[in-house]
Amino acid sequence: MDILLDLHDDLVFDRMWAALLPVSAFTTASSNAAGLYSNASHVPLPSSHLSAWSHLISHIPHPPLPDDLLTSPLVASETVASAWPRDYLPRQIISLFILTWVGVHALYFIFAGLSYKYIFNHEMMKHPRFLKNQVKLEIQSSMRAFPSMTLLTLPWFVGEVRGYSKLYENVDEYGWGYLLFSMFFFLVFTDYCIYWIHRWEHHPLLYKWLHKPHHKWIIPTPFSSHAFHPLDGYAQSLPYHIFIYLFPMHEKLYLGLFVFVNFWSILIHDSDMITGHPLETIINGPAHHTLHHIYFTVNYGQYFTWADRMGKSYRQPLSELDPMNEIKAAEAKKAKEQLGKDQ
Repeated sequence: MDILLDLHDDLVFDRMWAALLPVSAFTTASSNAAGLYSNASHVPLPSSHLSAWSHLISHIPHPPLPDDLLTSPLVASETVASAWPRDYLPRQIISLFILTWVGVHALYFIFAGLSYKYIFNHEMMKHPRFLKNQVKLEIQSSMRAFPSMTLLTLPWFVGEVRGYSKLYENVDEYGWGYLLFSMFFFLVFTDYCIYWIHRWEHHPLLYKWLHKPHHKWIIPTPFSSHAFHPLDGYAQSLPYHIFIYLFPMHEKLYLGLFVFVNFWSILIHDSDMITGHPLETIINGPAHHTLHHIYFTVNYGQYFTWADRMGKSYRQPLSELDPMNEIKAAEAKKAKEQLGKDQ
């Protein structure tokens, strides 16, 4: 997350914070508004910078301003710095909330939208257990969950950018062999943890209030991937965050995997029941997860089938279990009834 925060500080947040909390609002002389360049942001100084807004915000807490900022001559009259530098905790918290909230919406609508248009079989919407206006309801449920999930996740991201995780920048620090190993270890570790979190969520004490909202979608679409109770989504995301506080991982690899797991969560909700492929017994794909939504107590895994096999909850996807069979049977029955009426 520190990579994304640094990038968006350069593109957006430096200018935003310099405009909202300029140094000039906290100094006695407007000519000292420039400075604080090492860790702060700067943008062109508006002509009406010293305004009612500056007076209003002048009492907002901020880190101590350097003495030379208050005494040095004007360096560049066309620039102004923010009184909240990049490494100031309140700024990081707010910036990360904005970045996460916008980012999860972007990932959701881009990946789910593409999957819905190009992968999801729209014939599934004819299934008798497909709800009226289900896609709209799935999106609404996701939108309600995102703010709370963002707040719950925020401490993990703050810890990342403040250096408390085991993320590293230089590949040479652990070598290419460990880089490759950590990718597979991440998938295995998170898959096993999510298996048990997911399975525990089906316990009668938790299921009705925590996980049942997600099982409202018996025949899911890609938009159902994030349509759950906020605590449900947060609980199943915990292994992704915990991993980098326990084990070293390259920061760019982690970022790539974080995007991948969101994409995978969307992909396995497309109700696809293609069976018979070589990896079917190893990879927990859309067919496996479709059976989970239909039968509830099978195929809890995220990426692989091994945890379900160990936990005796595995169910093999078979063509006769395809929910499309019910649609075809219903259409055949309807056609037969219509034929009888015509005669």
